[in-house]
Amino acid sequence: MGDFNHPDICWRDNAAERKQSRKFLECVDDNFLLQVTEEPTRRGAMLDLILTNKEGLVGDVKLKGSLGCSDHKMVEFRILRAVRRALSKLTTLDFRRADFGLFRDLLGRIPWDKALEGRGAQDSWLIFKGHLLQAQERCIPTKRKSSKSTKRPPWMNKELLGKVKQKKVAYRGWKQGQVAWEEYRETVRAAREQVRKAKVLIEISLARDVKDNKKSFYRYVSDKRRMRENVGPLWNETGDLVSQDMEKAEVLNNFFASVFTDKCVSHSAQVTEGRGWENAEPPTVGEDQV
Repeated sequence: MGDFNHPDICWRDNAAERKQSRKFLECVDDNFLLQVTEEPTRRGAMLDLILTNKEGLVGDVKLKGSLGCSDHKMVEFRILRAVRRALSKLTTLDFRRADFGLFRDLLGRIPWDKALEGRGAQDSWLIFKGHLLQAQERCIPTKRKSSKSTKRPPWMNKELLGKVKQKKVAYRGWKQGQVAWEEYRETVRAAREQVRKAKVLIEISLARDVKDNKKSFYRYVSDKRRMRENVGPLWNETGDLVSQDMEKAEVLNNFFASVFTDKCVSHSAQVTEGRGWENAEPPTVGEDQV
C-alpha cells in the first residue's frame, strides 16, 4: 500500500491516459495483484492504493480525515485472516486401505481350541483381543483424523483441484527457468477464472435450494465470515448514540450497575407509592420493569 501518484487511472475500467500509468497497470496485472481502494483519497483522485495478491484478504476499507498537515485522507482497512485451528492428533483406522484377506488368514492360523482350552471368560477375551490387535496392526493402516480446517471448500471439485496443482507446478517451473513467463501467466489466469466461476456456481446453487437445504446455506455463510462483529452502537442515558468502544463499555457498565443502585429502588417506590394495598390484589410487575 502507499501513494502511487497515478491520478489518471480509472480502476473501474482498468484504463489510463498516460503511458507511465498504463505500464503500472500492466505490472499490477502481470503480478496478479488486486486493487481494493474504491474512493478518492486526495482532491477527487485515487492516489493511495491497497494492493493484494489474494481476493478476500483485505476488507472494510474506509477513508477518514487527513493526518497532520497532509491533504491525503487516511485509509483504514482490515486484514481478514482466518483463525488457525489446532490440528487434530487423533488417529483412526483406514479401512479403505485394509488387507482383509491377510487379516482373515492371520486369525485363521491360530489354534483357538488349544489357545482357549481351560480358560475363563475374561482370560479368553484377553487372548482373543491380543491376537486381534496384532492382526489389526499388520493389516489395517491408520491415518490422522482430518480437522475442519483441512476440508476442501464446497466449490472445489476434482477438475478444479487439478488446475490449482497445474498452477503450482507452473510456478515452480517458472522459478527454475523451465517454464516461460507467458505460459505461467496464462496458467494462473485460467486457474483464477475457473475458481471464480466455481464460486459463482456454488452460490447460485445454494441460493436456489435455500428453502430445501438451509443448513448448507448457513454453513457456507458462516465459513465466509472471517471475524465476529463487535457490539453495535448503543443509546446512552441522554439519548445519544455512542459507537466508540470506551463509550459503549461505559453504557453497559452503567446499565449493569443500575440494578444495584438507588435508581431502581426509587423507581419501584414511585410505582407503588400513593395506593393502599390492604384490600386490593397484590401488584404485578410488567416485563418492561423487570
